Amino acid sequence: MPRAVTLAPHDPHWVERAQALIADLRAAAPGVFVALHHIGSTAVPGLMAKPVADLLAEAETLSALDAARASLEALGWRWRGENGVAGRRYLTRDDPQTRHRTAHLHIHAVGDPTIPWHLTFRDRLRAEPATAQGYGREKARCAALHPDDSAAYAACKKAWTDRVAAEAVERLPPS
Repeated sequence: MPRAVTLAPHDPHWVERAQALIADLRAAAPGVFVALHHIGSTAVPGLMAKPVADLLAEAETLSALDAARASLEALGWRWRGENGVAGRRYLTRDDPQTRHRTAHLHIHAVGDPTIPWHLTFRDRLRAEPATAQGYGREKARCAALHPDDSAAYAACKKAWTDRVAAEAVERLPPS
Protein backbone atom coordinates (compact mmCIF):
# COMPACT_ATOMS: atom_id res chain seq x y z
CA MET A 1 0.00 0.00 0.00
CA PRO A 2 1.59 3.31 -1.06
CA ARG A 3 2.22 5.85 1.68
CA ALA A 4 2.33 9.61 1.32
CA VAL A 5 5.74 11.28 1.33
CA THR A 6 6.06 14.08 3.85
CA LEU A 7 9.46 15.69 4.30
CA ALA A 8 10.12 17.70 7.44
CA PRO A 9 12.98 19.95 8.52
CA HIS A 10 15.57 18.17 10.65
CA ASP A 11 14.44 17.62 14.23
CA PRO A 12 17.20 17.04 16.81
CA HIS A 13 14.79 14.79 18.75
CA TRP A 14 15.04 12.20 15.97
CA VAL A 15 18.39 11.10 17.40
CA GLU A 16 16.87 10.62 20.86
CA ARG A 17 13.99 8.62 19.40
CA ALA A 18 16.40 6.40 17.46
CA GLN A 19 18.49 5.80 20.60
CA ALA A 20 15.37 4.81 22.55
CA LEU A 21 14.39 2.35 19.82
CA ILE A 22 17.91 0.89 19.86
CA ALA A 23 17.78 0.45 23.64
CA ASP A 24 14.40 -1.30 23.37
CA LEU A 25 15.73 -3.63 20.66
CA ARG A 26 18.77 -4.59 22.74
CA ALA A 27 16.57 -5.30 25.77
CA ALA A 28 14.05 -7.36 23.78
CA ALA A 29 16.68 -9.51 22.05
CA PRO A 30 19.72 -9.75 24.32
CA GLY A 31 22.78 -11.14 22.60
CA VAL A 32 21.24 -11.07 19.11
CA PHE A 33 22.59 -7.73 17.92
CA VAL A 34 26.32 -7.14 17.58
CA ALA A 35 25.68 -3.51 16.63
CA LEU A 36 22.73 -1.18 16.06
CA HIS A 37 23.12 2.02 14.06
CA HIS A 38 20.95 5.05 13.37
CA ILE A 39 21.15 5.57 9.60
CA GLY A 40 19.19 7.43 6.95
CA SER A 41 18.30 11.08 6.75
CA THR A 42 17.11 11.41 10.34
CA ALA A 43 20.70 10.58 11.37
CA VAL A 44 22.16 13.52 9.42
CA PRO A 45 22.00 16.89 11.21
CA GLY A 46 20.37 19.60 9.14
CA LEU A 47 18.95 17.26 6.49
CA MET A 48 15.23 17.25 5.84
CA ALA A 49 13.65 13.82 6.12
CA LYS A 50 10.51 11.81 6.39
CA PRO A 51 10.08 11.70 10.18
CA VAL A 52 10.83 7.96 10.21
CA ALA A 53 13.86 6.59 12.07
CA ASP A 54 15.95 4.25 9.93
CA LEU A 55 17.96 1.73 11.90
CA LEU A 56 20.56 -0.78 10.75
CA ALA A 57 21.26 -3.82 12.87
CA GLU A 58 24.10 -6.28 12.62
CA ALA A 59 23.06 -9.69 13.92
CA GLU A 60 25.49 -12.43 14.86
CA THR A 61 23.36 -14.75 12.70
CA LEU A 62 20.00 -14.40 11.01
CA SER A 63 18.84 -17.63 12.64
CA ALA A 64 19.40 -16.07 16.10
CA LEU A 65 17.44 -13.07 14.92
CA ASP A 66 14.64 -15.24 13.57
CA ALA A 67 14.43 -16.90 16.99
CA ALA A 68 13.86 -13.46 18.55
CA ARG A 69 11.01 -12.61 16.17
CA ALA A 70 8.23 -12.85 18.78
CA SER A 71 10.09 -10.53 21.16
CA LEU A 72 10.52 -7.91 18.44
CA GLU A 73 6.90 -8.20 17.33
CA ALA A 74 5.84 -7.71 20.96
CA LEU A 75 7.52 -4.27 20.76
CA GLY A 76 5.30 -3.36 17.80
CA TRP A 77 7.70 -4.25 14.98
CA ARG A 78 6.07 -5.75 11.91
CA TRP A 79 8.13 -8.56 10.39
CA ARG A 80 8.41 -8.26 6.60
CA GLY A 81 11.04 -10.90 5.86
CA GLU A 82 13.68 -10.09 3.25
CA ASN A 83 11.31 -7.65 1.49
CA GLY A 84 13.22 -7.79 -1.78
CA VAL A 85 16.78 -7.79 -0.42
CA ALA A 86 18.41 -11.22 -0.10
CA GLY A 87 20.04 -11.81 3.28
CA ARG A 88 18.14 -9.04 5.04
CA ARG A 89 15.34 -9.01 7.56
CA TYR A 90 13.20 -5.91 7.30
CA LEU A 91 10.84 -4.69 10.00
CA THR A 92 8.64 -1.63 10.24
CA ARG A 93 6.97 0.08 13.15
CA ASP A 94 3.88 2.27 13.06
CA ASP A 95 2.36 4.48 15.73
CA PRO A 96 -0.61 2.45 17.03
CA GLN A 97 -2.84 5.52 17.35
CA THR A 98 -2.09 7.41 14.14
CA ARG A 99 -0.91 4.43 12.05
CA HIS A 100 1.90 6.65 10.73
CA ARG A 101 5.19 4.90 10.09
CA THR A 102 7.71 5.71 12.80
CA ALA A 103 10.66 3.42 12.08
CA HIS A 104 12.33 1.02 9.65
CA LEU A 105 14.76 -1.66 10.80
CA HIS A 106 17.17 -3.26 8.32
CA ILE A 107 18.94 -6.30 9.78
CA HIS A 108 21.88 -8.11 8.19
CA ALA A 109 24.30 -10.73 9.46
CA VAL A 110 27.71 -9.44 10.49
CA GLY A 111 29.93 -9.08 7.43
CA ASP A 112 27.13 -8.49 4.93
CA PRO A 113 28.43 -6.08 2.24
CA THR A 114 25.30 -3.95 2.57
CA ILE A 115 26.38 -2.75 6.01
CA PRO A 116 29.29 -0.54 4.86
CA TRP A 117 27.08 0.87 2.07
CA HIS A 118 24.61 2.24 4.62
CA LEU A 119 27.21 3.43 7.11
CA THR A 120 29.52 5.14 4.63
CA PHE A 121 26.56 6.84 2.93
CA ARG A 122 25.41 8.24 6.28
CA ASP A 123 28.93 9.23 7.28
CA ARG A 124 29.58 10.96 3.96
CA LEU A 125 26.41 13.03 4.33
CA ARG A 126 27.43 13.97 7.87
CA ALA A 127 30.96 14.94 6.79
CA GLU A 128 30.09 16.76 3.55
CA PRO A 129 27.41 19.45 3.98
CA ALA A 130 27.37 20.16 0.23
CA THR A 131 26.62 16.50 -0.51
CA ALA A 132 23.91 16.49 2.15
CA GLN A 133 22.39 19.62 0.58
CA GLY A 134 22.46 17.89 -2.81
CA TYR A 135 20.65 14.93 -1.30
CA GLY A 136 18.09 17.29 0.19
CA ARG A 137 17.44 18.73 -3.26
CA GLU A 138 17.09 15.23 -4.74
CA LYS A 139 14.69 14.23 -1.99
CA ALA A 140 12.58 17.35 -2.56
CA ARG A 141 12.53 16.70 -6.33
CA CYS A 142 11.42 13.10 -5.87
CA ALA A 143 8.83 14.01 -3.23
CA ALA A 144 7.33 16.58 -5.62
CA LEU A 145 7.15 13.94 -8.36
CA HIS A 146 5.72 11.22 -6.10
CA PRO A 147 3.92 12.86 -3.16
CA ASP A 148 1.54 9.95 -2.58
CA ASP A 149 3.80 6.97 -3.22
CA SER A 150 6.73 6.32 -0.90
CA ALA A 151 7.93 3.36 -3.01
CA ALA A 152 8.10 5.51 -6.17
CA TYR A 153 9.82 8.24 -4.13
CA ALA A 154 12.46 5.74 -2.97
CA ALA A 155 12.95 4.44 -6.52
CA CYS A 156 13.30 8.00 -7.81
CA LYS A 157 16.23 8.82 -5.53
CA LYS A 158 17.91 5.40 -5.79
CA ALA A 159 20.33 6.28 -8.60
CA TRP A 160 21.52 9.33 -6.63
CA THR A 161 21.98 7.41 -3.35
CA ASP A 162 23.63 4.45 -5.09
CA ARG A 163 26.16 6.72 -6.81
CA VAL A 164 27.05 8.69 -3.68
CA ALA A 165 27.25 5.58 -1.50
CA ALA A 166 29.41 3.75 -4.07
CA GLU A 167 31.84 6.69 -4.14
CA ALA A 168 32.01 6.63 -0.34
CA VAL A 169 32.61 2.86 -0.22
CA GLU A 170 35.37 3.18 -2.85
CA ARG A 171 37.15 5.62 -0.51
CA LEU A 172 37.25 3.12 2.35
CA PRO A 173 40.74 1.87 3.16
CA PRO A 174 41.32 -1.78 2.26
CA SER A 175 40.53 -4.13 5.11
